[in-house]
Amino acid sequence: MSSALTDLFPFPIVQAPMAGGVSLPQLAAAVSEAGGLGFLAAGYKTADGMYQEIKQLRGLTGRPFGVNLFMPQPEYAESGAVEVYAHQLAGEAAWYETELGDPDSGRDDGYEAKLAVLLDNPVAVASFHFGVPTREVLDSLRRAGTFTLVTATTAEEALAVERAGADAVIAQGVEAGGHQGTHRDVPENDGSGIGLLSLVAQIRETVGIPVVAAGGIMRGSQIAAVLAAGASAAQLGTAFLATPESGAADLHKQALTDPLFTRTALTRAFSGRPARGLVNRFMREHGPYAPAAYPEVHHLTSPLRKAAAKATDAQGMALWAGQGHRMARELPAGQLVETLAEELAAASTALSTKGEGERG
Repeated sequence: MSSALTDLFPFPIVQAPMAGGVSLPQLAAAVSEAGGLGFLAAGYKTADGMYQEIKQLRGLTGRPFGVNLFMPQPEYAESGAVEVYAHQLAGEAAWYETELGDPDSGRDDGYEAKLAVLLDNPVAVASFHFGVPTREVLDSLRRAGTFTLVTATTAEEALAVERAGADAVIAQGVEAGGHQGTHRDVPENDGSGIGLLSLVAQIRETVGIPVVAAGGIMRGSQIAAVLAAGASAAQLGTAFLATPESGAADLHKQALTDPLFTRTALTRAFSGRPARGLVNRFMREHGPYAPAAYPEVHHLTSPLRKAAAKATDAQGMALWAGQGHRMARELPAGQLVETLAEELAAASTALSTKGEGERG
């Protein structure tokens, strides 16, 4: 990894930006203070809301941190599919005694305004999900002193990231919780993807920029594995979901290790884009019929998800989680960073010792 990013944080541990109120300033501050790189998530926030969180975070830590933006999405073209899905969800609305959301209420999430905030109030790192910014945007952020990261789910996407001028690429394996960061979502995309170790290897052979590995990482030994595969750092989301500083609902945190939820799957049921979460009733019943329409489906189901959470009904919530969710630890975020760093050091020493023994 280039020294510009390496110098920002002592440990190769990045806290993934989790939108929807999970990545609070308190979480990012705790991670950065402990030697990792904390992140805010600007997805679903207004530009002013993002600015206020940046301001709050700066009051909590003087350490570097990052901010993540969602790329604007193209207009959904399949006529009538969202309306059909809304009709299917009518029973859910009646059950939770709420109205369905307006699918057209939030296509423009203020991307340009958020970029303006980041240029006027530069942060150490900016990352992008669901596509690649223009070279002009990336160059502008670089001139402002911001290191840029862009998610890729294939080697081809990583090449597009490099060609656009990003400083590094986030290799997101299919194991990752939450939304897959694929650059172009089409109806025939079922969300199936590449495992993280294979993806890191493929991307390292395709691009010359540094790679940050993301997807299912819960232990320091796994961080050691992706570093050995060629990554320069690891990004963890689900691992930080259960921390007290996380803004996730208590029911969501508890579900990570609840024996009732035995597996995860990729689904469009809640947002219209492939995203990995704990398999529950809503996902089973509606996932097969949800159209590839983001963010329309996200806004359509938003009242349902809020009502389910208010009713403490985990079967109707979007329980985003990576494949390693059963390994979640209820540790304070700073302590988790320290634990991961200790595990990484132990695993790295073991690998080094084994290598010396084999050479001997």
